[in-house]
Amino acid sequence: MEFPVDFIQSVRQLLGEEESKILIDSLQETPPVSIRLNPLKQIPIQATDQVAWCANGYYLSERPSFTFDPLFHAGTYYVQEASSMFLEQAIRAIVAEKPLLCLDLCASPGGKSTHLLSLLPPGSLLVANEVIRSRANVLSENVRKWGSTHAVVTNNDPADFSELNHLFDVILTDVPCSGEGMFRKDNDSIGEWSFPNVKLCSERQRRIVADVWSALKPGGWLIYSTCTYNTSENEENIHWICEELGATALSFPLEPAWGVSTIAAYNLPVHRFFPHKTRGEGFSLTLLRKEEGESRTVSRKKSKKNVRVPDVPGLVRQWMLAPEAYQFELNNDLITAIPICWLDTIKLLAEHLKVVPSAVEIATVKGKDLIPHFSLAFSSALNKEAFPQCELSWKEAVMYLRKEVFPLPEAMPIGYVLVCYKGFPLGFVKNLQGRANNLYPQEWRIRSSYLPEQNFTL
Repeated sequence: MEFPVDFIQSVRQLLGEEESKILIDSLQETPPVSIRLNPLKQIPIQATDQVAWCANGYYLSERPSFTFDPLFHAGTYYVQEASSMFLEQAIRAIVAEKPLLCLDLCASPGGKSTHLLSLLPPGSLLVANEVIRSRANVLSENVRKWGSTHAVVTNNDPADFSELNHLFDVILTDVPCSGEGMFRKDNDSIGEWSFPNVKLCSERQRRIVADVWSALKPGGWLIYSTCTYNTSENEENIHWICEELGATALSFPLEPAWGVSTIAAYNLPVHRFFPHKTRGEGFSLTLLRKEEGESRTVSRKKSKKNVRVPDVPGLVRQWMLAPEAYQFELNNDLITAIPICWLDTIKLLAEHLKVVPSAVEIATVKGKDLIPHFSLAFSSALNKEAFPQCELSWKEAVMYLRKEVFPLPEAMPIGYVLVCYKGFPLGFVKNLQGRANNLYPQEWRIRSSYLPEQNFTL
């Protein structure tokens, strides 16, 4: 693997001749494989090699074929690079028991969003945003499968949030960067690297933070992270945020054994991960706080129309746990449920932003039929006992995830059936006389025809 000469020179300036050589050598090594478990869907795990800074993070001895593990598709764990799990320490340093409104501004594919959903205090709401529509769809899939009922996915430019004055308690900006820290995982990023691209990324990162700054409450927290080594996209940008926007960069407790580094530039608490010191990829994270001041929140627009809450069939309520905690809505034959505790906020978001369907989608109305929505199968709001359940073998589960037809047991009742693997829902089928319609969404299906000899065990 050959690296650009300018990149090697920049690393030498950052770390010195001797240590830079150690870092460059580490970039030739095979990257570690790590996953993070979903506390909403607890599974037994044989792996014991834990990521030190993440309670639910584990290293695997090798990289299996996750595509063919139904538990992966069920949202029981997320495949995530270990260094980025360090977000957990920043969140633990700032959260209390009070529910928070949090924005993950550059969220796709969803690693940090799903992590936030596991870390924020109970009752919190996460807004996960992605500006590119195709990537927003991937984000929506991963958030849905994680199962939280307190998440909204949006598809907006950072500037679109500027009107939501002083709305968020916490904003995570995992900003697009030159990707130096991902060189050994993504060879294409090596060829794209250049000093002009670093400069372009640095300018874009400042613009992103400036665009969203007004949406952060006074006294609120901004978490800034990149997967780069250079100071232009890290310390220099943090210095700019502090000088131009009035933020304060703060440190938080670390264990020396973790190998988290800082460098001397501007004497700022920028927490850095180097692969020759920590077991993960290159990563940088800084916790900043907005200065206190008077909060001026935006109000909802006054609608001339009276909003009608539809009469939802009792059957739909039976499909959910604690249905009284939600307001039901019917839009274009889709029945959704909005957590009442965040109703006004979610309505406000819908007025200002492009919301991608991702929250609690319950059922589709088709004539006199109510079809359970595939998202419901993954949701923590699902009442599993409301449906007949069919436990699938590994091969049957893969067939289902390929959207193929497979036989159900003869004793299975006619109607909608919840199919599960090791007790975890994968979706629904409609059992008809002699056949079953596979209701797994077409856009989520496994497209590969390959099948390993057996599934691996975590």
